[in-house]
Order: sequence, then C-alpha cells, then structure tokens
Amino acid sequence: MAGFITKALHTRSRIKDANGALRMPVYENAAFEFDTAEAIDDVSVGKSIGHVYTRSSNPTVEHFELSVKNLTNSLGVMAFGSGMAAIATAVLTLVKAGESIITTKYLFGHTLSFFQNTLTALGINVKFVDISDENVVERSFDTSVKLIFLESISNPQLQVANLEKLAELSHTRNIPLVVDTTPTPFYMFEAKKFGVDIEVLSSTKFISGGGTSVGGLLIDNGIFDWKKTENLKSNYAKAGHFAFLHKARKEIFQGFGAVLSPTSAYLQTLGLETMALRIDRACENALELASWLEGKKGIKSVNYPFLKSSPFYEIAKKQFKYAGSILSIELESKSSAYRFMNRLKIIRRATNIHDNKSLIVSPYFVIYPFNSHEEKTALDITPGLLRLSVGIENIEDLKEDIEQALGG
Repeated sequence: MAGFITKALHTRSRIKDANGALRMPVYENAAFEFDTAEAIDDVSVGKSIGHVYTRSSNPTVEHFELSVKNLTNSLGVMAFGSGMAAIATAVLTLVKAGESIITTKYLFGHTLSFFQNTLTALGINVKFVDISDENVVERSFDTSVKLIFLESISNPQLQVANLEKLAELSHTRNIPLVVDTTPTPFYMFEAKKFGVDIEVLSSTKFISGGGTSVGGLLIDNGIFDWKKTENLKSNYAKAGHFAFLHKARKEIFQGFGAVLSPTSAYLQTLGLETMALRIDRACENALELASWLEGKKGIKSVNYPFLKSSPFYEIAKKQFKYAGSILSIELESKSSAYRFMNRLKIIRRATNIHDNKSLIVSPYFVIYPFNSHEEKTALDITPGLLRLSVGIENIEDLKEDIEQALGG
C-alpha cells in the first residue's frame, strides 16, 4: 500500500479480533489476565509481547500507535494523554539536570511556560535563541547541549525555520533535532526527509477528527544513532536502535503515567481515516481566506506562510505540502478585535486549532495570559492580534461571516 488514505483505512492490528471487527474494539479496562504465572513474567520483563496493565500499554492504544507508525514509516510511535505529555517525555528522555536545550521563545504559550518554568526548576538550562539565524544557533552549542527544539510553524506567530539546516547543525554535533509538528502533521510534512529525528505533536488537532478527544504523539523517525547519546548508553545496550523509545516508554512514560485512554485512542484511529481529506479542505480554505483578507478594510495585516507577502513563503513552500490551516489577522486594537470576534456568527470563539469548525481566539489574552506586556511584545503578540484556525466549512460562508463582522 502506497497511498496515505489507503494505509489509514487498512492498517491491521497485531491482535486479530475474535469476531472479525473491521475496527479495533475499545479495550476500556485496566488489567489483562494471563494463563500462567510464567506468561505474565515474560511480558513484564520484555521476553514476549503482550499487555499487563493499561497504564503501560493497551490493545486499542497499540493499534493507534501502529496506524501512525505505518503512515509515517517511522521506527516507532508512542501515544500520550496530551501533546504536552509527549513534549515532556521527549525532553526528559534526552536531558537531565545540569544539561542544556537550544530553543526559541516563539513557542505556543504552554510550551513556552514548560521550558521557562518547569524545566529550569528541574535544573535544566534552556537557551532561547533566534532559531531562524543559523549563525546564532551555531554559536549557542556547547558540550552541555543535548537537543534542539522548535515548532515546525510557530504558533501563533507563524514563523518557519530552515529545518534541514538546523538538522545539519545538530547532527554534526551528535545532537537530535526535536520538532513539534502539530501545525504540520505527517500528511503535510515529511519530517524525516528534512532530518527531524523526533516529532512531537498534539493528536487532539487534525488527527482526532474535529476535537473529539485530547491526545499526543511522539514519533522516532529512526534516523538518529542513539549509541552516540551518553544519557541513553544503558538503554542502547538493552534495546539498540530503539534506545530512545525504550527509555521514553519504560522510564519516563510509565513514571509519569501520561497514558492515552483507550476510548480516545479509538476516536483518534477513526480520525486518521479522514485526516487527509479534512486537511486538504481546511488548508485550501485557509490559503483562500488569507489571500482574500489581504488589503481588506479594517485589517491591519494578515499572516500566513503560503502568502507571497510572507517572509517565510519560500522555505514554507520547500518544506510543507500545506502551511497548515492557521492564519493570523491584526486589527487596530483590543476593542476592535473583540468587537469583530463578538459579531461572528459561524466562526466560534474557542481555543483549539485544526478542528472541523473554524475557531478564533486572542493570543494576547488567552494563549499568553500570564506573560507581561513587554514579554508579549517581544513575541510579536499585540492586543489586536487574532489567531484564526480555519475549518472545513464552505468558504463563501466563512467570507460572508467575516465580512459582516467587519461591518462590510
């Protein structure tokens, strides 16, 4: 099977359902029985494959992970209860107290807080640099640095870095590149081709099929040689090329208990089947809407990476099939932005992205509520900025809703 949608529809589970169900049933239970004491021992120590306790693994969750693995042609996939859990697991698998991370302040609000507050409290040094300037990144390396982290398209600023160049810089120093690909999940971005070692993303978004459930994914693309990583030396001795996944699953994941529920795994496997169709529609809508909004009366600026006016147009076109379904518009002030939002009738005021429905929110007051005005300004976040996640509605209905809300 070569086609994305065909693979999504026809991934077969390791476990064959006794009744021939075409979809993996929901194993919504905690523990699994074994025929013998020896059998449960063998699974517990990894001598045989099976499920002991849902906090560690579950057939429905495993099938979801396998489906994503087949779609990404990756070494392995882990599913989590949220995208933030996936980010935390990836970072804590690779970095310990006293070591460093290179990243950027152009991150989603909760991710930025995790790097600024949680990791620093754990004794991890976080170097915030201009990730778009390869010279700055190169000067930031020292022996303490254990990974580079960024978003494929920053949310909500919509900046795009040269991922191939960053991979080259990190790999020459035996350091993995970890990228949050939530804005550009695997149907629209072949991360492995650009040297991305580890992907983390929120499966709540496009994958879940319209915000049906919260979840996260961690994908090891199988291109990094983990025997070069000091913190994975013992894991490499046990698991070889799977060293990263071994530590992530057996230590961090089980220790923090960031498990995806079987019901959520079922819903997200179902969402995978139509993900490509919904991405096609939403991203086409986003580009048309962004182009239509440029120069519109009452709009100060429009930002979308596939607009030719964007400074990231060329690199975005090179890296992505689509530039996602998020665009931003800036109005004159908070009052004008809120007046516009409150007049919308179809577009919903809500904070998720990549839903089937179009959603709009103020990053200044909702995504970065606890940052100072000076911090927000440094992140290019103004009171009049709005983030619009474009859905799969009929495009003329979206235009009409925006037109009337602007007072046109």
